Amino acid sequence: MARQKGLMKYVGTIGDVRHFKIKGQEGFFAGMVGGPTAEQVNNAPEFERTRENMNEFGGCAKVGKSLRTALSALMGKFTDPQVTGRLTSIMKKINLEDGTEARGYRKVEVSTQRNYLLGFEFNKNLSISGIFNAPYDIEPDAGRTSSDFIVAAFNPADLISAPSGSTHFRLINALAVLSDFSYNPTTGSYEPDDMVNNELTNIAYSPYIPLNAAYAGSTITATLPGAPVLAANASVVQCIGIEFFQEVNGNYYPFASGNCLKIEEVF
Repeated sequence: MARQKGLMKYVGTIGDVRHFKIKGQEGFFAGMVGGPTAEQVNNAPEFERTRENMNEFGGCAKVGKSLRTALSALMGKFTDPQVTGRLTSIMKKINLEDGTEARGYRKVEVSTQRNYLLGFEFNKNLSISGIFNAPYDIEPDAGRTSSDFIVAAFNPADLISAPSGSTHFRLINALAVLSDFSYNPTTGSYEPDDMVNNELTNIAYSPYIPLNAAYAGSTITATLPGAPVLAANASVVQCIGIEFFQEVNGNYYPFASGNCLKIEEVF
């Protein structure tokens, strides 16, 4: 694929060359027009592997979207433009681990491959470990309906890299239920094994904490609503994050920079 570096910036097709942008990347790109028709891809025997891959890829994208939907209140402020593709890529790795179903219909069994999600940064350009270095611990309850984000006492000036101009921060503890997904031949699509609890979520916040004073520490508890009973085919994704604010006359104005969110635990 060619990459345009000159002064002419345009999209569309000229002759046999198609010019286009790629979201999240700088510059303009070019490629040859052509390829198989939709009819060939959907029906020709030589594209059987392609159809299998497309079916599973669509399922993986659906699982990633389910997690993003559960955490929709945190999306945007804490994500980079490629977060959708990066989550789908992780779900595809999980999908490839399934050895029970035929190719093209393999499950996305998060419950048996939770390690793939651990440490996922929702903004690949801004790691929480580079912003927030205070001591903390995570303690889920036995029923997997609640989890504590326990932060010890610390001095923010020493252990937080805050954006210039910010005066306060908040810590975030978010829980989201993510079911395993299986292919349903009746509907012709991937669906959650636990439709009732999938995407169930709760987000808990600390108070606004000043950056210029010692912090006594606290426990931020997130609890799933409705006291759900979760089976083995449902996982709880726990995310921790930090967001920054500027306080002016008692009002807290959010910052667009410095905010981080990552998957700390999956249980």
